[in-house]
Amino acid sequence: MYVLEIKNGELLSQIEEQAVAQGIKNAAIVSLIGGVDSFTVSTMPMNDATSDVVSEYAMPAEMHGSGEIVDGSVHIHATMAVQGDRAVAGHVHKANIETWFARAYVIPTDVS
Repeated sequence: MYVLEIKNGELLSQIEEQAVAQGIKNAAIVSLIGGVDSFTVSTMPMNDATSDVVSEYAMPAEMHGSGEIVDGSVHIHATMAVQGDRAVAGHVHKANIETWFARAYVIPTDVS
């Protein structure tokens, strides 16, 4: 297992860069935890599973999630806990980390 830590930057690109540096092309992201300063997620409309409703949030959030790395591309689903004890969940398109950190616990399915 690898622990990829992001202290400053965009979550997905940082995980991709660190995975490449470790020689990881395909893996399971079995746990993701941390805090983000802003984020973008998407969900599917109720009557169209082929579309995305993309929502951007300019607010901090506590984050947990999981995902995968396939052919070097990161795919994460996460729940973001925001002010008011609310949760925003979905497919992560972007998450900016500046104030806190994120850690992705990654198990490779093959190593190049």
